[in-house]
Amino acid sequence: MNRMAALRQYRNVNTQAALEDASPHRLIQMLMDGGLNRIAQARGKMERGELADKGVLIGKAVAIISGLREGLDFQRGGDIAQNYARLYDYISRRLVEANRSNDVRILDETSRLLGTLKQGWDSIDPQLAAQALAKTP
Repeated sequence: MNRMAALRQYRNVNTQAALEDASPHRLIQMLMDGGLNRIAQARGKMERGELADKGVLIGKAVAIISGLREGLDFQRGGDIAQNYARLYDYISRRLVEANRSNDVRILDETSRLLGTLKQGWDSIDPQLAAQALAKTP
């Protein structure tokens, strides 16, 4: 096994272990991190004219945003879940538009929106989040 393959395997094992041990709160943070990373990578690819790779990365970002949306609990979350769903839908549509038009400004907009959401999640105490989930029927 070459060095790069070994490094990829190591990362995959560590990522899998992190996912298995993560709380729901942490999983959302990890998804948001992944979305932000893919958007930033797509921005770089767009700037360098590497359009095929840009499209792949934007597709991955859209998939992550879709995953965040699918994780919403509309019964317990009520209006908040609905608002998150609308925002995730907007971000996804804007990412598709950025891909179509090669507009870096749209990627910046989506990154700011997702970054703001992530700041909110990062400010939540994970223990309080776990207690709240445990109390909810």
